[in-house]
Amino acid sequence: MNKLKFTLILLFTAFFSTSFAQTKLTLHPEEAETQINREIYGHFAEHLGRCIYGGIYVGEDSEIPNIRGFRDDVIGALKDMEIPLLRWPGGCFADTYHWKDGIGPREDRPTIVNVHWGGVTEDNSFGTHEFLDFCELIEAEPYININVGSGTVQEASEWVEYVTSSNVSPMTDLRKKNGREEPWEVKYWGIGNENWGCGGNMTPEYYSDLYNRFASYCRGDIYRIAGGPNVDDYNWMEVLMQKTSRHWGLVQGVSLHNYTFTNSWTNKGHATDFGEREWISVLDNTLRIETLIERHSTIMDKYDPRKRIGLIVDEWGNWFNVEEGTNPGFLYQQNTLRDAMVAGINLNIFNNHADRVKMANIAQMVNVLQAVILTKEDEMVLTPTYYVFKMYSVHQDATLVPMNLKTDDYSVERRRVPSVNASASTKDGVLSVTLVNLNPNSSQSVEFNVTGNDYSSASGQIVTAENMNDYNDFGQDEKVTLKEMKVDTPIEGKLSLEIPAKSVVLVQLQ
Repeated sequence: MNKLKFTLILLFTAFFSTSFAQTKLTLHPEEAETQINREIYGHFAEHLGRCIYGGIYVGEDSEIPNIRGFRDDVIGALKDMEIPLLRWPGGCFADTYHWKDGIGPREDRPTIVNVHWGGVTEDNSFGTHEFLDFCELIEAEPYININVGSGTVQEASEWVEYVTSSNVSPMTDLRKKNGREEPWEVKYWGIGNENWGCGGNMTPEYYSDLYNRFASYCRGDIYRIAGGPNVDDYNWMEVLMQKTSRHWGLVQGVSLHNYTFTNSWTNKGHATDFGEREWISVLDNTLRIETLIERHSTIMDKYDPRKRIGLIVDEWGNWFNVEEGTNPGFLYQQNTLRDAMVAGINLNIFNNHADRVKMANIAQMVNVLQAVILTKEDEMVLTPTYYVFKMYSVHQDATLVPMNLKTDDYSVERRRVPSVNASASTKDGVLSVTLVNLNPNSSQSVEFNVTGNDYSSASGQIVTAENMNDYNDFGQDEKVTLKEMKVDTPIEGKLSLEIPAKSVVLVQLQ
């Protein structure tokens, strides 16, 4: 074979493997049985930077349109996104927060210093009543995190009683005095946060015993969530499960936190100024959440084979260097198409492990880390991550559809990841499939094969952009948004679809 012919063959092969890469997806809706809890699509709002003050709450006297001090635009956007659940007040802040500082007349509330996030003064104008009022406005379930690091069992017990009890007691009398006659329905309570670190630098043995004590006195029909491991600390999970699961009824969930960086904790990378090497690094690091879930689930299965205890991924998302000129303690970062990809990948993985993963909370909701909303004075921006959550809302409380996915790899230098990531669910006769094409250079031709059902129509939506670094900014037209996508009619359970490079796609069959 001469050199020219060999070169042409190589170019021909490279062209077709790049431009017409193929993925095969076989779906089995007739085998669907595991529910995807809507709480997997939860969010997180900590007293950190401009998340609460300026992002959610501006006060009743603000010129920014508001309802009882809560931003009108943020309320509307969150309801439109169908946010199911919100975690508060932290985070690290939770283990310095004493809830009685945040009740009663605002002018009488004491101020504190937020020692974890910027050393700013916190005036406690946003407390328990305000948080629960906000949850009612956005129609989201509340999830309250209790102070274990610097709090007491009595303080925790009284908070649960203040919020949830209808009995005659000092705490219910205090609640009524502060303007709330009926108790709130608050199901989810986290007992401590990152107790291996900012929540007290504890050992798993010490925390597990402390958890049992706190949980014993936080009474009522509530869902108690224990502070779980630091990423891949499997010993923490082993000790915690061994020491807490024997007391059935005291633990309903165990938390897991995992953030994605460009490379490492000390080299988080830039939120918008990155190339393909940084692109694949972040996506590769994101995919590792599946290994964490599988290995922690294996430990949990030893003590809880019936999967009664949920794995609660109540902090996840991208963590990059803060934007230039902003307070380093406020963790403000922009949000690009790459963040949309990361959201889609994570949510697909959570869906696919819905037998154990019962809740997840992206960090955080407004103006902090991988936020779905950014605000600046009276302006608001919906980020690429927002549009992925809006697209994926179809999976909430749907039934997971088992699938077989065969796809090629996308690689840069020594890093290699699957080109396509996916999950699927069925609800009310509609089959919803969400797919992420991780390759920023090549589209993917996907062949769908649906067994056991005959769907007669199809529709699609897509989140993508011209450039991998594109983001939405104040005073500019949106570069990344949610758009309709044409999908051909399925024939006898088969469908072919070209998914553009660097995109997140929803295909619905019915």
